[in-house]
Amino acid sequence: MTSLSRTVSQFGQSRYMAPVFSGVLLGVSFPSYPFLRFEILAWVALVPLLLSLRTVEKAGELFRRVYLAMLLFSLISLWWVSLATLPGGVLTLIAEAFFLTVPFFVFYVVKKLAGFHFALFALPFFWVAWEWLYMQQDLSLGWLTLGNSQSNLNLMVQYADLTGVWGVSFWLLWFNVLAVLAITGGRREVVSSVSFMVLMILVPLIYAYTVFHRDALIQREDKKLRVTLVQPNIDPHEKWVRRNSSDIIERYYRLTNTAVRENRPDLVMWPETAIPFYILDRPYADDYLSLRVALRGWNTGLLTGFSDIIYFPAVSHTNNDPTVDSDQFMNRVFETYNASMLLEPGYATPQIYRKMRLVPFAERVPYVEYLPWLGHLTFSLAGLNGWGKGHDTTIMKLHTSRIGKVNIANIICYESIFPDLVTEFVRKGAQVLTLVTNDGWYATSYGPYQHLAIGKMRCIENRRAMARCANTGLTVVIDKYGRIIAEIPWWQERTLNAEVPLESKMTFFTLNPDLLPKAALFFSGLLLIIAVIKKAKKTISS
Repeated sequence: MTSLSRTVSQFGQSRYMAPVFSGVLLGVSFPSYPFLRFEILAWVALVPLLLSLRTVEKAGELFRRVYLAMLLFSLISLWWVSLATLPGGVLTLIAEAFFLTVPFFVFYVVKKLAGFHFALFALPFFWVAWEWLYMQQDLSLGWLTLGNSQSNLNLMVQYADLTGVWGVSFWLLWFNVLAVLAITGGRREVVSSVSFMVLMILVPLIYAYTVFHRDALIQREDKKLRVTLVQPNIDPHEKWVRRNSSDIIERYYRLTNTAVRENRPDLVMWPETAIPFYILDRPYADDYLSLRVALRGWNTGLLTGFSDIIYFPAVSHTNNDPTVDSDQFMNRVFETYNASMLLEPGYATPQIYRKMRLVPFAERVPYVEYLPWLGHLTFSLAGLNGWGKGHDTTIMKLHTSRIGKVNIANIICYESIFPDLVTEFVRKGAQVLTLVTNDGWYATSYGPYQHLAIGKMRCIENRRAMARCANTGLTVVIDKYGRIIAEIPWWQERTLNAEVPLESKMTFFTLNPDLLPKAALFFSGLLLIIAVIKKAKKTISS
């Protein structure tokens, strides 16, 4: 063993220094402010932790080391959540760190059965399988998927159109494993591990070059949707004060009037919950009529976030969900939704999408429909018991005189972190992604920049451009390669005019979004079986 490997190995044996080091490296590798670019650290961030687990024999000791690393990882990456709700932020950090320990417990079991090196080989499969399984349930925050750390490293993640973010996580895990093998192995293992590590750096670069070169050779004139994104810069807390509603709408009218005269867009976008009252409900009929009159004057489509409400007859509604409220005077119950709608002049009925993936505890308490008492645990930012949960991905069909009909996928805020949800929109025919969001809850932290970076990954995976309209945050247009092609300054009352390319071709990942994680899940089970067999054979032979 060389002096370098001996030193690193000794560091890895330290009880808590190595987990602390890994936690810090993981945390700073995640996207933050644009002038801080440390994503490359994720390629080796797990090495100290894995080295320290090499000699751990007790499950309790493993949990303490791993949980410390994952708690630091969560704290550095997600501390800004507490700016919106301190109790919710603390709960998020504690829970997220706990869920991140799960792959390491499977690693520990396999290590006990078949040895450290076999467990290292299996870890990338365990990790990706768990990341995917975790995202399938409502309790998942899903933000700290390891592949998300590379969202701004554009040239190294273009292969996400084949594998999605799951492939990026898998790639990073294998690089960390090879680094551990290079440190702990003999000269032969060092040479082979380093050779593979070099190859793992070159292959994504070659693929990116091929993608960009191929696109440059294709001579075509893509259709482009002309959009105007309105960033009103409204205090997200003040917005929900009812007396402010008329002032808020007047601000949108003023900004949109000016922008439409100057740009003549095909589509105007207002951000998430831009209309903070139930404008489609009967008491607000005059407000809705005024919006319709303005729409005819603009002669363009309007895509906006709003608060939606649906009524049900009390006698026919048996749901125990505490997000369902009652209207005793009318003998009915109702549920409210974080929603978006597309309004068009000449079309009387709005096209509506209701948010399907809601922020745990902040927008909806997970599984409250099954355990109503959980409704008391909400940290709702809008003063509600929680939003209702939408049930269908709605493709909005925009009719334009300039480029014909355009199929739009409207994603609402937090939903952009879910790869399978976005691919479902695209498989239904979406030619462009739109995102309405309100990141103003997180002040001047790097939370909005993280959210933006993760959205870039969705563009690469599906090869769709995205128009991202924020209330007080980052209003940008992203191309299908994850590059920002238009933006306006942060925290300013401004509008952004841009032309967004439309696409129809579907990527391999769009058509097969769960292929890699399901394969990882299959191989995880297979490797566990092999580990049990190896242990049984060893026991018999001894």
